[in-house]
Amino acid sequence: MNFSEEIFLNKIAQTSPFPFQIPIEKAEGIYLYDPDGKRYTDLISGIAVSVIGHRHPRVVEAIKAQVDKHLHVMVFGEYIQSSPNLLAHKLTTLLPPNLNCVYFVNSGTESNEGALKLAKRFTNRTEMISFRKSYHGSTHGSLSVSGNEMKKQAFRPLLPDVRFINFGQPGDLKSITEKTACVIMETIQGDAGVRIPSKAYMKELRARCTDTGTILILDEIQCGMGRTGKLFAFEHFDIVPDILTVAKAFGGGLPIGAFIADKKMMQVFTHDPMLGHITTFGGNPVCCASALATLETIIDERLLDEVEEKGKLFEKYLQHPAIKEIRRIGLMFAIDFDSAEKVNAIVNYAKEHGVICYWFLSHPYSFRIAPPLTITESEIKASCEIILAAINNT
Repeated sequence: MNFSEEIFLNKIAQTSPFPFQIPIEKAEGIYLYDPDGKRYTDLISGIAVSVIGHRHPRVVEAIKAQVDKHLHVMVFGEYIQSSPNLLAHKLTTLLPPNLNCVYFVNSGTESNEGALKLAKRFTNRTEMISFRKSYHGSTHGSLSVSGNEMKKQAFRPLLPDVRFINFGQPGDLKSITEKTACVIMETIQGDAGVRIPSKAYMKELRARCTDTGTILILDEIQCGMGRTGKLFAFEHFDIVPDILTVAKAFGGGLPIGAFIADKKMMQVFTHDPMLGHITTFGGNPVCCASALATLETIIDERLLDEVEEKGKLFEKYLQHPAIKEIRRIGLMFAIDFDSAEKVNAIVNYAKEHGVICYWFLSHPYSFRIAPPLTITESEIKASCEIILAAINNT
């Protein structure tokens, strides 16, 4: 074992001057453990990944079974493999009829990159519309349609012909025209601090895209796979996207993403040019096995049935006059305070006392809670007691 801070800080590329820096020996269920046995309650699921907890037995079994057969054997789209076949079939049976064809990739940002390319290729248009305060990934295309200018400025020039409108404001939808290839939107804005649109707005957005021949891409990389109490968050709004992107919780702890569309649309990648989108490791059989086991666990164990009730329990136990607002859908929370300094102090106090909450990229006055769906009432209550202590002692 090697948990050297020196190696971590100097030999592994850093993303900020202040990494969270908890050494992790093992993880199980909703808990993380350091080498000395200290236990941390993971209230953020590794940033919306471990939706059924860490190392769920069914996921571990599926991974081991696939490893005993084969690992990578060929680039995406060439060989017929059981694991991605089974996953694609299961996934599409749970989606509306137009979302019937899956392109597997390796991550969320790759899912969005593929979706943007597909929309431009299918429509032969170039304009892309996104939303202020959105986050879609950090590769060049995904960054181009993300709304946090502070994160983008150092990397310009980015993709041209990108327009931004305000999330949830119907008047801005007139910006979508016959020139627009696609609108890309987080069904629930995550890193803006859990922003939830109205059903009326979502229906108006869907209608505007339909009327103008614009492809509607819904990014459910953070909010999908049961996080909101529905398997897919768009189900709350009685609309269906033209392209859906998923990742994070999709893989059950292994790296996999996907963009999903109608077969007729996806076919444009096969010609003019052929191999219009390619990936070496997309649809990795081990990752697909993990994803399928995760999906089947959510369905078979009826985990969605308890999400709303557990979300209400957090609200019940997190009562404090210092909390300015709680925004929640399912088990996806933003907890607002009056300053970023207060949020930072609460997050660090909670960490020291064994509870992991975390910041948002684009809303420093909130911290996030997004626990595994398997969390119990007693675990919710114990976690909230530590968060309340953090509020009182910072």
